[in-house]
Amino acid sequence: MLSSTNPTISNTADLYQLLYVSRITSIGLSGASTLNDIAKISVKNNKADNVTGILCYGNGYFFQYVEGSEQALTDLKNRILMDDRHKDMHTLEISALLKRRFTGWSLRSITLERWMLSDSRVKALMPFKPYNWDAKERRQFIDTLQGYYEEQKNIGDIDTQPIKYNVLGLTLSKVVGEHQAFFLIQTILGLLIILTLLWFMLSDKF
Repeated sequence: MLSSTNPTISNTADLYQLLYVSRITSIGLSGASTLNDIAKISVKNNKADNVTGILCYGNGYFFQYVEGSEQALTDLKNRILMDDRHKDMHTLEISALLKRRFTGWSLRSITLERWMLSDSRVKALMPFKPYNWDAKERRQFIDTLQGYYEEQKNIGDIDTQPIKYNVLGLTLSKVVGEHQAFFLIQTILGLLIILTLLWFMLSDKF
């Protein structure tokens, strides 16, 4: 288990940050536990490569911030490009870094809908469309994530996944939740059409 005082975590030599966004694919949506599967493999690889960071999912987008050596981040980026659960990967930033933000997380994955509305800074960035953010908005979001990390660190929650996610289930529930009235009206109209057809069919027999 990593911690903020773990001597294997370097905060100075050859330290870089990588920030990217991508979209989830139909393959990613069809997986029963896409976010969990990504985190499981990433945690293993990141521990071996001394990479730390956080992966966020929301509204069909992945937003990932990771930190480590330049070579480790290059290797990570290449693995992401080969992952068929992502598409349209866009690197927002890759630059030298003086100090890690997420020292204790080899990779924490979160789904934004579960906590975003409780933070006014995150709420101001909704709907979640990170492709459209400018540099200031990206920094604001990462700062918020770092605050979330510090809160979790203070309660001793280091390098563990907080919950098991079903990306497809969350996506469908979000869509249904946002369009309940539309689906209800469509259902009622569909039933009325069926009843009308039945009435015409039955009236012909009498």
